[in-house]
Amino acid sequence: MEVTVGAANKKPQFQVLVEAHAREIYAYLWRMLQNEQDAEDCLQDAFLKAFLAYDRLDGPANHRAWLYRIAGNTARTRLRARLRTGILLLEDLPDSEPPVEQQALNQLQLDDVRVAIEALPYKQRESLILKNYQDLSYEEIGTILDTSIEGARANVYQGLKKLRAQFENGESLPVPHLAEESSEAG
Repeated sequence: MEVTVGAANKKPQFQVLVEAHAREIYAYLWRMLQNEQDAEDCLQDAFLKAFLAYDRLDGPANHRAWLYRIAGNTARTRLRARLRTGILLLEDLPDSEPPVEQQALNQLQLDDVRVAIEALPYKQRESLILKNYQDLSYEEIGTILDTSIEGARANVYQGLKKLRAQFENGESLPVPHLAEESSEAG
């Protein structure tokens, strides 16, 4: 949902932005962090940072992309802290209706996908989540990740290519160090 503003490029009230985007940004943070408490904490931190910087934001700016960028930076900081402390979390999925054997198989497959996505370089991982789960455009992804539309498209493509190759070949991807990821596409 994009917030529109009426006369002469005025900024919407900050509370309107929070109400319009909090759910989708929380979902994005949860997918990045794989932990409910971390996602909630980062959402609060991101909106606090956004509120403190809101007066400096230009009226016609893409507020949604701006909020995603702040949330992404907050999540990246949280992920770096996890790597420093050696804590990597994967929350359990809620119970479902299929038989126990099918549930176990489904859980293993989902865990494999989560681990594979987590092992992608940061920009590829974030681009995939923004595109496939948050349904953002390449233009919005480029704005959030401070890259071109082509860079956003390349990150999604390369991430999907690595995931396909891993699951077709049964290979495993190494978990990257965030400091090494700044040289990725885009």
